[in-house]
Amino acid sequence: MPELPEVAALRDFLDEHLVGHEIVRVLPVAVSVLKTYEPPLSAVEGRTVTAVGRYGKFLDIDAGGVHLVTHLARAGWLRWQDRLPDGPPRPGKGPLALRVALETGQGFDLTEAGTQKRLAVYVVGDPGEVPGVARLGPDPMAADLTEARLAELLAGERRRLKGALRDQSLLAGVGNAYSDEILHAARMSPFKPAGSLTEEETGRLYRALRETLGQALERSRGVAAGRLKAEKKSGLRVHGRTGEACPVCGDTIREVSFSDSSLQYCPTCQTGGKPLADRRMSRLLR
Repeated sequence: MPELPEVAALRDFLDEHLVGHEIVRVLPVAVSVLKTYEPPLSAVEGRTVTAVGRYGKFLDIDAGGVHLVTHLARAGWLRWQDRLPDGPPRPGKGPLALRVALETGQGFDLTEAGTQKRLAVYVVGDPGEVPGVARLGPDPMAADLTEARLAELLAGERRRLKGALRDQSLLAGVGNAYSDEILHAARMSPFKPAGSLTEEETGRLYRALRETLGQALERSRGVAAGRLKAEKKSGLRVHGRTGEACPVCGDTIREVSFSDSSLQYCPTCQTGGKPLADRRMSRLLR
């Protein structure tokens, strides 16, 4: 899933390639992708892109006051094409969900792998009309997200740290991968109650949050859209690396599986050497 650093890099890429150009056609291929109907998708056609913005994991293409807002969800991606194929795309079972064509013959495709179709496109007069944007919490890299503000957000929070960090209404832009990376950098268990942090622990989490995302943003800066996935994976230290050695202590990275996702962590760095219970795996072994 694209998270804050990758979406920020896509925003920069699109800002360079779209601003000043006219959108001549928007071609939906998968009916499920479009989440709004008024104004119609065609409202952005014939308009010049004036800006590209980001709200958490949402991309906002401002076509002269009409906004094409996209959320790539878990398996979505944006594929830039220096020359779009001739003729309209054909609906089918492939990954293509929507195509945007410019007057230059360039453009991009929105694609989504897998059978669960969650990629979303909205056409609105203001990004705040998109429900997911309206309920976003503060951006983790914003100047006004101070350590004290993070403490306020976590105060009284009953959920575990892993779930709290992924809640977009608490912090906008952190997903499954970077929450694992942040907690590893902070040396904290993903199962630790978020509302139980001491002042020292809050400071440690805050520094890990800013440093982990800051480093990922720096790695992604200037990377072409087609290489961002590989760049993200190369920078991850624990997420997606079950069975490998922790780069900090050398312990084996372990995993906890859920119904539709998993988390990775280092027992030595994060849980005092104790493996976390993996209930799904325990059921399979009975």
